[in-house]
Amino acid sequence: MESKGTDPRVPGNRAVVLGVLAATVVVLLAQAASGTNARLVLLLVFLPALLAGRGTVAQTVAASAWVTGVVVVSTVLFPPADLEARVGTLVTVLGAEAAVIGLCVRRVRRERQLSRMRQSAVALQRQLLRPLPVTTADVRLDGLYRPVEEDALVGGDLYDIAETPHGTRVLVGDVQGKGLPAIGTGFAVLSAFREAAFREPELTAVADALEAAVERHNAYAVQSGEQERFVTATVLALGGPGTPAAEDGAADAAEDGTTDERAGAEVSAVNCGHLSPYLLRAGGRVESVALPAGLPLGLASLAELTGGAQPRTVRRFLLPEGGVLVLLTDGITEAQDASGAFYPVERGLAELAAVPAEALPVALDGRARSWSGGRSRDDVTVLALRRAS
Repeated sequence: MESKGTDPRVPGNRAVVLGVLAATVVVLLAQAASGTNARLVLLLVFLPALLAGRGTVAQTVAASAWVTGVVVVSTVLFPPADLEARVGTLVTVLGAEAAVIGLCVRRVRRERQLSRMRQSAVALQRQLLRPLPVTTADVRLDGLYRPVEEDALVGGDLYDIAETPHGTRVLVGDVQGKGLPAIGTGFAVLSAFREAAFREPELTAVADALEAAVERHNAYAVQSGEQERFVTATVLALGGPGTPAAEDGAADAAEDGTTDERAGAEVSAVNCGHLSPYLLRAGGRVESVALPAGLPLGLASLAELTGGAQPRTVRRFLLPEGGVLVLLTDGITEAQDASGAFYPVERGLAELAAVPAEALPVALDGRARSWSGGRSRDDVTVLALRRAS
């Protein structure tokens, strides 16, 4: 029989053999103990049917052959009253096992097609996303992107970084839904960011350009019969002309020989319904950076119709010397343990305070995966942003 490969959902050959043998022994003992002419052996026909839903084709064929052999031997040793009943039993069993094998072949073929489609989607998404790490004049960005493993469709996580005349600008986001349509929406957002980040001096104008791109993409989607989607995102900026001199605190501290947490780089952020980032300070202290909630991209026009639209605002805060700004998608925050509790990101980051920034994304993902028992419900993106050395 062929091996189960790398798919953990496929039972191993040893487990299949032991399971089939155990079921056979139980059924034969039950039939012997019944003391009647009941044909309990025919219950074994359901074994290949159960296996066809998860096992390989070779496992299903082997189990079918075994069950057919057991039924034939039982029919010879304990024949029904007439020849017609014997023939009918054998024909029914053979027909049932042939149908089960056919269903298994169809299932495996469909799974392989879905796997190829998913691999193509993952490859496409990786081509759209910028390879990390990236270092600019202002920052170094390390990160991890891992597509979901327990789904046939890849998710819509996205990120980018651009060194522009207006400073370094960073984008992290998550498209509603999965599959190629979600990747298409993500591509529209990335394309708009790569243009607007260089063109627009104001960070709110960059966010407005992303909003317009999602609205245009949704309009095309509706014309094609697809659903509209929204995107949660955070846009950040560091450095560039006109940025308040966050280093002034460092200069003042140097004059009087003290240390000052104001000695850092100013970060400007516009939040469009995305998760708040976390600030990991040099001393190991972790805090969530509260950003104005903001509407997800693609929902502004709807909010205007209901009178609830608010202009996007910029929140400014300092990235201190030695600090790391951690940006996430919900693949981390929605990792759940067996009891349904979500992964405590802030506590997890505090436990990883001694981990170098370049290794932090992988370490945090590893902690979240351990918390959830290795199960992944969504794509995972973790970015670690720090000042360029």
